[in-house]
Amino acid sequence: MSDSRLVLVDAYSQIFRAFYAIRSLTNSRGEPINALHGFVKIMLKLEREYPSKYGAVVFDCGRVNFRMELNPEYKANRKPTPEELKLQVPFIREFLECRGWPILEECEYEADDLISALAQNSQNEVFFLSTDKDLSQIVNSRITQLVPDIKSTFTERNPEKVIEKFGVPSELVIDYLALLGDTADNIPGVPGAGSKTAAKWLQTYGALLPLLDAPEKITDAKVRSKIIENSDLIRRNIALIKLRSDLPGKYLNINDCCLKKSPDYTKLDKFCEKYGLNAIRKELAAEATLPYEEEKAEMVQDDLFGF
Repeated sequence: MSDSRLVLVDAYSQIFRAFYAIRSLTNSRGEPINALHGFVKIMLKLEREYPSKYGAVVFDCGRVNFRMELNPEYKANRKPTPEELKLQVPFIREFLECRGWPILEECEYEADDLISALAQNSQNEVFFLSTDKDLSQIVNSRITQLVPDIKSTFTERNPEKVIEKFGVPSELVIDYLALLGDTADNIPGVPGAGSKTAAKWLQTYGALLPLLDAPEKITDAKVRSKIIENSDLIRRNIALIKLRSDLPGKYLNINDCCLKKSPDYTKLDKFCEKYGLNAIRKELAAEATLPYEEEKAEMVQDDLFGF
């Protein structure tokens, strides 16, 4: 097990993914457990492939005031969370407590912000699990994004993979997304700036804020005109998309607040029995009797959302 690795999980990114990957799964009481089942499978797979002494699962506390002040329509286009998903969130939190994962959340921090601040202030090697492209802005030689795919694998998005994905390095991802906009967050982009165009502009001219202060550096008249016409939008988008790097005081000792506890297998067994996670119950029972390295070698590597 890595003694210094810090593993962070964007909770709702994976909860929603699990919920929509498996539909209509219920236990004997008729309670929906599709999100719970999928999320537990994700976490167990993550632990096998990225064992760590330090880690945390980070939850959102809702939209934050500073972004709402910048754009009152921020995320206003999102549909309400399905009731059958809401019902499962307490189950998921209960599992995490039994499993020993710290649960972190903070007012005025979206999960992305808190992951960003923890990762940037940690001295450890950091791996964070999230599908959110905004978080690619913090990727560097020490911080790696883990992106799950439909084939039940985690793709490591390092600095080279960021360039491969977006056409720009991580330090320009904010600028890239500011030009492109984000329909999921209701952030309008610069008209005519698609992914290839945005990457080309940034490859040619670099970061946007210096260009907004000195647009004469943009030699292409059409590009210069487009940037000037949308300067207020671009500045606002950069402020919306840039993630926080300042840590709340109670999280300043990162290794302390992210120190994982040993799993409580008695509680986990009762938990799985309570919610009808029969296959997972057997898996955890086997795990409880094996040292980690032996378990890792013998564990059946089933599909992430398999039953």
